[in-house]
Amino acid sequence: MSNTASIITSQRLNINEICYSPTITLIPGQSSLSSPMSYRRSQDFYISSMIQFNCDSSLSKITKWTIKNCTSTSCSFEIVLNEKVMTTYSELYIPSRILDYGVYQLTLTVIMIDSPNLKSSSSVYVRITATGITANLVQLGTSMITRGDQQDLLLDPGTFSVDPDENTFDATKWKYTYYCRIYDLYNFPNIQGILLSIDDSTVDPYNPSCLSNRSGNGTGLIFGNLTSSPNSSLTVLGSSLQLNQIYQFMVYMENRKNSSIQATGFVLVTVEVTHPQLIAVGCVISPMCVPDLEFQLLNPTTQVALFTLCIGTCTNLQSIKWNIYQGSDNSTSSNSTQWTLFNNTNLYENIWFFGTNTSNFTATDQLFLNNLQISLWRFEVVYTFLSATSTSALNFIINQPPSNGSCSINPLNGTITTLFNITCPNWYDVDEIQDYSLYTWTTDISHQTIIAFSSEFSFQVRLPAGDNETSLLNLVVYVRDLVGSVIQVNISSVNVITDLTIINDLIDKITNSSSTITNNPIVRLLSSGNQNVIGQMIISLSQEFNQMNSENLHKAISNGISAVNISVSSLGSQILQQISIPLNELALINYNTELNSLANVRDYLITFITNLLITTSNSIILQSTSLAQLTQATNQLTRNTLMLVSNRCYELSAALYAIFEKISYEDAQSASNQLFQCASNILNGVNEPLQGRTEVLDLDYSRANAISTDYNTDLESEWSNLNLFSDGNDFSIETIEKNRNIYYQKQLANQINSQVTEMISLLTSSLNIHINIGQNYLMNTSQSFVSLETISIQSLKDRLVKQIENAQFNIPSDFILNTTSNSSISLRSRVDPLASYGNFQNTNLSRSISLSIIDQNGNEVSFEAHQNNPIQMIIPRDPNVLIPSMYLQNVTSINSTINNLLFNYHYINITSSLPISVHFEIHSLNRSLAYLFIYKFDQTPQLNSSIHLIDGWTIFCPFNLTNNVIYRYFIDNQQTPGHQSLIFGIRELNSTEINNYCLNSSSINTLPITDEPYDFTSNYELLIYTSGCYYLDDNNNWKSDGLTVGPLTNLYETECLSTHLTSFAGGFIVLPAPINWSYVFANADFMKNKTVYLT
Repeated sequence: MSNTASIITSQRLNINEICYSPTITLIPGQSSLSSPMSYRRSQDFYISSMIQFNCDSSLSKITKWTIKNCTSTSCSFEIVLNEKVMTTYSELYIPSRILDYGVYQLTLTVIMIDSPNLKSSSSVYVRITATGITANLVQLGTSMITRGDQQDLLLDPGTFSVDPDENTFDATKWKYTYYCRIYDLYNFPNIQGILLSIDDSTVDPYNPSCLSNRSGNGTGLIFGNLTSSPNSSLTVLGSSLQLNQIYQFMVYMENRKNSSIQATGFVLVTVEVTHPQLIAVGCVISPMCVPDLEFQLLNPTTQVALFTLCIGTCTNLQSIKWNIYQGSDNSTSSNSTQWTLFNNTNLYENIWFFGTNTSNFTATDQLFLNNLQISLWRFEVVYTFLSATSTSALNFIINQPPSNGSCSINPLNGTITTLFNITCPNWYDVDEIQDYSLYTWTTDISHQTIIAFSSEFSFQVRLPAGDNETSLLNLVVYVRDLVGSVIQVNISSVNVITDLTIINDLIDKITNSSSTITNNPIVRLLSSGNQNVIGQMIISLSQEFNQMNSENLHKAISNGISAVNISVSSLGSQILQQISIPLNELALINYNTELNSLANVRDYLITFITNLLITTSNSIILQSTSLAQLTQATNQLTRNTLMLVSNRCYELSAALYAIFEKISYEDAQSASNQLFQCASNILNGVNEPLQGRTEVLDLDYSRANAISTDYNTDLESEWSNLNLFSDGNDFSIETIEKNRNIYYQKQLANQINSQVTEMISLLTSSLNIHINIGQNYLMNTSQSFVSLETISIQSLKDRLVKQIENAQFNIPSDFILNTTSNSSISLRSRVDPLASYGNFQNTNLSRSISLSIIDQNGNEVSFEAHQNNPIQMIIPRDPNVLIPSMYLQNVTSINSTINNLLFNYHYINITSSLPISVHFEIHSLNRSLAYLFIYKFDQTPQLNSSIHLIDGWTIFCPFNLTNNVIYRYFIDNQQTPGHQSLIFGIRELNSTEINNYCLNSSSINTLPITDEPYDFTSNYELLIYTSGCYYLDDNNNWKSDGLTVGPLTNLYETECLSTHLTSFAGGFIVLPAPINWSYVFANADFMKNKTVYLT
């Protein structure tokens, strides 16, 4: 238990209530001055707390941590902390290298704001110890290198060793002794077990010296840095080592002040006749390569990503090749490892292995998980130059995960507020246990949700509800050691149901702004400041509220409310509404009541999670998961919620970026998955009201129009400037209030768009370091689609980048790429459920798709295609878009002869602030008929033997019809700019014209012209819609330059042709039934039809 010094005080706040000091439990807390918890200086650590309130009034509190340096008997000297350490949270996070070696008392004090005399304190004690250095003889700790027999060999542990407790290695603190043996044949020279150093002239008759030209004392050796750090480097001169031999060098390092602190480093050197360059091999994520004598520790549940450096003159490089070996001990004969080439390298190229012909190499965890019987691995790289070959390698030994333990849960049934005890006793690992993390899942084990993480083997959690039908919740605990090796432990499933009484009480009290809300158990837990507790409650509540929202939406849609007016379909979802049904007005009222009630609850809850301390990668994963769940119902996000979540998800993305070189790819993936979804949710949430896709929330409307606090003093404030919110001369209260709300929504949309752009960049960099050429990161959820892959520039040509819902980019073979890199690039592909509003609402039914090219420095690369060979892309629409029935044209009733009309004319309005394309679908009720179609912008087209006044034409022939029996024609967006209207005419072709113009290919490019009025023999149906191709510029405005609508555009997706890459959306509007222009002509007499003239 922790040492707790509580001030035992009480205070009577009213006649019926006595309040006591809060109770503090620190985790971990089993420590004392004589028996402190121990942490290495290179290790981050955190202390969390559980604060129990002993008062039903205000839960507002002040929390403060203090740290004192301790002697063996007392802790009296308070230290000034580094600015990186935040001391005003209920949890304390100490990054590595902050505290010096020694013992410290860490004390948390909690003071109730409304009753300052009610306060408590609790302390834990920690000892900061030395980690131990890594002795490296060559760069990066490479296990094996190649040198020429005439080349000098430099071994420099004074330069290349690493002290994880310090920013740099101090070579002057150490003594250095070097040893050498002929590998595979002999042991290190020794006399009666005492090793002989490389410069010792004593002869071991059984294990000869490495130096072939040995005479006198140490010939062929030069020790460096004799003054400042004696012997911290060793040069073995050329011709000292034998050709075609493998040598193992060892350095023994001893601390000058404390001889008990020691380190040993090894390297194998192959001697050849050529003059190879030195190739150093290291881990991309250095904490993933922890030295263990002759090997590096390898965690089988994480990928190994390696990189190489060519030291010296590295021109005339011909090729690079990686080889994978499995090892076996040969300790019975020569104390060496025998390496055998792994047979299946080619079989698993770009499956288990990536970059086998590049300077970087990756082996995924599947290599190790599918070959658990192999404990030793060597990854060898071969650089082939014009005149020499250089070989280097890094040797690994499997780091065995924690063992001998178990995990259990109690009780096995409960609600979302039940306290479950997780116990994982007896786990052992030579590297010590780092933490335990708990994940849950219901029906799909691949969709696991983090619930808690703890450094103690026994911890308490509150769980989300189980499966909707069975209430069953599955659990798994991941036990991880300090080096990162993980074992998965499945524990008993539990039954968890919703506690509707407490949830409904919470909703009611938030809705009614009740002063007794602090009595609600959920609010008391959320006020604790413990991120595990808060994360658990937010996840549980969010899942319940998301289910409520889904049911509310389905109920509203079934009562005639259009799905596209109240929701945005999730990616990959099925159509919710097939046909239009009569609207039930009461259903709309009930829907809005429930919508605003839950929006208010989310607005209240968000404040508890956006001000937590960010600690480890588990902390980032838990907090981002909570935010992704809380924002999943994007129609219920107020501006306040959106702003707080946007800021927090950005902070979490920045925190992930700050540690991306320290954590595994798997942890980076888990955090990025949630943060990408958070980014998509807030983008959708802020744009949905602007795009007319969801209802305006009452809380937003009232906040926007509440009198500003500086109204009397700041007469130039935006809120007071009614000209910003009027519609022309319309200054009505209704107009002002509506437009003021829209104004603030647009402001926030621009802010969030910029912040999300920065988030995406941070997350891309955090992932890119782990992704080798040929590898692909993919996140495909209902909220967001993100793909990130590293490819060669050459493979970008003619590349098809597929996304979700048939969204895709087709890159041409010829383009201009503005990059100096000649090796690899990254492709980042994204799809969001809703396009941004920007400055144009025609995109309100479009998905947003984007493709970016990233260079090796994380910068976006400019891409330009040629106009005659553009990028082709497909942009899907929301599947819930309701397509109206085609409009029947009763043309058989028209007597054309009387009006002397050659065509049946239709008028459509095509006014638009951005260019649009116009699409025609014509369905003849007689499939055997053919038609001539003509059109003219802004005036009536005319076509006869003496007049040729048209802008375009086509012939519809029945022989070209497909199974859907619809004629299609479109006018692209390059033709419509500058025009306000379009009039098109249709007439049937007679049998002679059909023979001449449909069956005779020689007449295909000529017009069938007649001066005879027509008569239709069959009616036809029309459907006309507009589309468009738009990209989002840096100011969050839609533009269309460089974009052309393609012929594959249909009712459900837009084809766009572009010369550049960015974020894109497609426009879409189904036009109302066109005005029958022939009727206008027939009734042009004022006395016959005054309406025509009046309109």
